[in-house]
Amino acid sequence: MAGRFELFRGKSGDYRFRLRAANGQIIATGESYSSKAGALNGIQSVKLNAADAPVDDLTA
Repeated sequence: MAGRFELFRGKSGDYRFRLRAANGQIIATGESYSSKAGALNGIQSVKLNAADAPVDDLTA
């Protein structure tokens, strides 16, 4: 099974999303959105922009 996005309502009623790996671990979380459409746009943005994103190592 591939990873999956989960769209849900936060404690304050806002919309949020998280990305779970195939093993069920949460590997990314989105910010809070006031609308469901905003959260869905956030998911689309991650899908479009993260596939080939470079890694900036800021630990050095």
